[in-house]
Amino acid sequence: QVQLVESGGGLVQAGGSLRLSCAASGRTLSSYAMGWFRQAPGKEREFVAAISWNGGSTLYADSLKGRFTISRDNAKNTVYLQMNSLKPEDTAVYYCAAKSATPARSRYLYGDWGQGTQVTVSS
Repeated sequence: QVQLVESGGGLVQAGGSLRLSCAASGRTLSSYAMGWFRQAPGKEREFVAAISWNGGSTLYADSLKGRFTISRDNAKNTVYLQMNSLKPEDTAVYYCAAKSATPARSRYLYGDWGQGTQVTVSS
């Protein structure tokens, strides 16, 4: 089991940027594919992006491609989500998650989750 802690959330104006970090402990992150998900109030948790263990393969939600970028630094045991051109509809709690094998879009395939970090985008 790997412990995950997200950070970097906050309040930003529309059009701004944020970089979220997900730091792992307990096990080396290089053993896992990683994903970012988000959940807005009253909505289901939705897929944002995912990355393979070595960063060689990435997946994005179609609606977010081009604005969000997922990356990882296995030496630092950290995964990142760079978010640009933020919109009010990006407001949500953002979660990182870990799974074995290949990255995936389904949240049900991820076994380890962080507690989330709040991102609020004002108009």
